[in-house]
Amino acid sequence: MKKEIVIKNVLDGSIAEEAGIEKGDVLLKINDMDVQDIIEYRFLTNDEELVLLIRKPDGEEWEIEIEKAYDEDLGIEFHDPIMDGPKRCHNKCLFCFIDQLPSGMRESLYFKDDDSRMSFLQGNFVTLTNMTDEDIDRIIKYRISPINVSVHTTNPELRVKMLNNKKAGNIMERLERLARNGINMNCQIVLCPGINDGKELVNTLNDLYGFYPQISNVAIVPVGITRYREKLQRLEGFNSRTAGDVIDLIKPLQDRFERETGEPFARLADEFYLMAEREMPPYEHYGDFEQLEDGIGMMRYFEERIMEDLEDKHIDGNGKEFAFITGTSSFNFIVDISRKIEKKLNIKISVYKVINNFFGEKITVVGLITAGDIIDQLRGKIKESTVFIPASMLKADEDIFLDDISLKELEKHLDKKIVKCKYTGDDLVEKIIGEVV
Repeated sequence: MKKEIVIKNVLDGSIAEEAGIEKGDVLLKINDMDVQDIIEYRFLTNDEELVLLIRKPDGEEWEIEIEKAYDEDLGIEFHDPIMDGPKRCHNKCLFCFIDQLPSGMRESLYFKDDDSRMSFLQGNFVTLTNMTDEDIDRIIKYRISPINVSVHTTNPELRVKMLNNKKAGNIMERLERLARNGINMNCQIVLCPGINDGKELVNTLNDLYGFYPQISNVAIVPVGITRYREKLQRLEGFNSRTAGDVIDLIKPLQDRFERETGEPFARLADEFYLMAEREMPPYEHYGDFEQLEDGIGMMRYFEERIMEDLEDKHIDGNGKEFAFITGTSSFNFIVDISRKIEKKLNIKISVYKVINNFFGEKITVVGLITAGDIIDQLRGKIKESTVFIPASMLKADEDIFLDDISLKELEKHLDKKIVKCKYTGDDLVEKIIGEVV
């Protein structure tokens, strides 16, 4: 039975509001065509003349004619953003982070999606293993581009092993078909020492480079290993030496790609440089920063935005004191940035490092810090009255930490005002100034 597409909200002043569409209405058809999901909805509403069939809560059906600009949004939000629910992941990846979560966390954290529509709409990565030929046809037909693809390796046998899915081996055929039809792709490699690194990584990058420019950037991120792997296959993480080996391995490839295309094509997550204690590549290395969410160039981006925003600021903070909370990997970087902010705004900043006891000390990125660890390690130790934290610690649409503690609860535990900031450095600067003036 087809799932009903119930309208959750109609934006004020929108075309839909003017047409009499309301919260609780059910969308039945657009231009006499059934709407299967959000992709078809987007495709069908990209037109200048629409006829919407709507069913009101009392059962009455309305046929609504709309004239609008071709790509103008109707202003409708749905209870299910995908409309027919996201597709579950059927892989059992040996490096899967969700499989390494402890029990007792909020239910939504355990859901693994592998849905090309989520990739297009929200930037999620997909493996393409649960896609039929018809699904590929829809991507091509509706121009779902770009999509983010978790490749990990182009070696068919190794990919089957890494994803623990016999359907995983046809990745090159899938990528070739999408590229041939003009679908752009961002690719990701979760790098596991001794498994898909070394020669396997070189071969994978050369294979993916063959699809340039449809594939124009590849993010390489280190495997994350929590303390909850007891019943899972043994995996090694990266250390200073092995992270440095990865940097040295792909540098000649990056140089070649850049000579040929003007861009490095493959980029490493900031964590590799931090672990190896190496200098980050320059700002220009990261192009348009397409994979910030993967931690690719985040620190350079953050630093550049801060320095740009500070340039024209002439504010005397009179030595006012603030606190920053960060993780172990980014601690030294944040200390350096803090000194620059202090000098420009005449304020004092104390940087507090939180060790990840919740997931284990091998997890060092700031986005996986829990409120519980902050409370255990910093309660009673922060002397400043205002504390800044990265918004990446919190749920995207709600002020909740991974351990289900709210931002307001953390404020009560620390007895401090807490200000969340996006990883765009200008947001941090503006919020500091907001506390000063």
